[in-house]
Amino acid sequence: MTVTPQPGVAEGAPGGGPLAGTLVVDLTRALAGPHAGMVLADLGARVVKVETPGTGDDTRGWGPPFVDPPGGGDRESTYFMSCNRGKESVALDLKSDDGRRYLTALVERADVLLENFRTGVLDRLGFPTSRLLELNPRLVVLSITGFGHDGPEGGRAGYDQIAQGEAGLMSITGSGPDDPQRVGTPIADLLAGMTGVHGVLAALLERERTGRGQVVRTSLLASVVGVHAFQGTRWTVAGQVGRAQGNHHPSISPYGLFRCADGSVQIAVGSEGLWKRFCDGFGLDPALEGLATNPERVARREEVVALVEGVFASWSAPDLLARLAEIGVPAGKVRTMDEVYGWEQTRSQGLLVDVEHATLGTVSLPGPPLRFFDGDGAETTRRTHAAPPVLDADGAAVRAWLDGEGA
Repeated sequence: MTVTPQPGVAEGAPGGGPLAGTLVVDLTRALAGPHAGMVLADLGARVVKVETPGTGDDTRGWGPPFVDPPGGGDRESTYFMSCNRGKESVALDLKSDDGRRYLTALVERADVLLENFRTGVLDRLGFPTSRLLELNPRLVVLSITGFGHDGPEGGRAGYDQIAQGEAGLMSITGSGPDDPQRVGTPIADLLAGMTGVHGVLAALLERERTGRGQVVRTSLLASVVGVHAFQGTRWTVAGQVGRAQGNHHPSISPYGLFRCADGSVQIAVGSEGLWKRFCDGFGLDPALEGLATNPERVARREEVVALVEGVFASWSAPDLLARLAEIGVPAGKVRTMDEVYGWEQTRSQGLLVDVEHATLGTVSLPGPPLRFFDGDGAETTRRTHAAPPVLDADGAAVRAWLDGEGA
């Protein structure tokens, strides 16, 4: 079921996109669900974010940092701005008859509904899954929880760092086995949002064949376990429990962060051909006794680290990176966030977008990670994006639209 935007109501993501004409009702808050909604908005969907009157999404209060509008008014949370680009905001009290009436009208017109309430909350509000699909049999419902909807701990509240620990990620992240560390971004939340988008897109595709919607479920736990990759099979197949070991790869050597004369660089010697290239480039013998093959080097990683850092000790980081590029060994520096967003390569990929915010004026935001091209190689990626909305910015327009259609 697609939506025809009504006069006076934003037509979703400016500039079209693959999901243009798709209406998404976003009931989520915090990060996992809002991130999913933002990705769908980036793809062209019209996303109507339903928020709690007065306070809005939890993340509107998460900070610092906050930014004060130059003309006065409520301060804006940069956390909220990170995951709500391109949406409309309408404040509805879902415990009231009026709020439920407008949500019902939105559900009837929607293609997708996103929710990340604790298990049972939506039921108590009068919108169990059966009711949602009764109102709109073509509706795709994405439901995100912390640890799953069922099982012995189904319905348990989920927050990112708790999920990172419970799902094993922290045990393989840090300087060593006794130093578990969280990933520097809320990766469990973000992965859950991304995984949810995969499910929504698949369900929309299946709806083209069946004419019916369905429920897509994922969780922070599932999304982290789903990207365990070789650390998962390391246990399930080989019976080895992975542990944190700092900035060096557990299965490839040399691969990691190495000190040099004035700092450090990262290298990835991911094949024997690269090992030979590295050794030839720095005057080493690739057939060094006990270090000729990757399994040998992994088994003697400390020796390899000492060997590489001994070679790098006389090199400055810029000269070393230039030399590694010259001999064809993958390498890089560790950039700070300001360096990342000031890097021309970042900008060239559309990863920084300027938007017009209702109270802050022109602001720059991290951009979407996808680009699109037609069969002739011409880029069709959208170039314009809408800023995250202030609370209830679109409430009057959305209500008028729904009332005008007999909501």
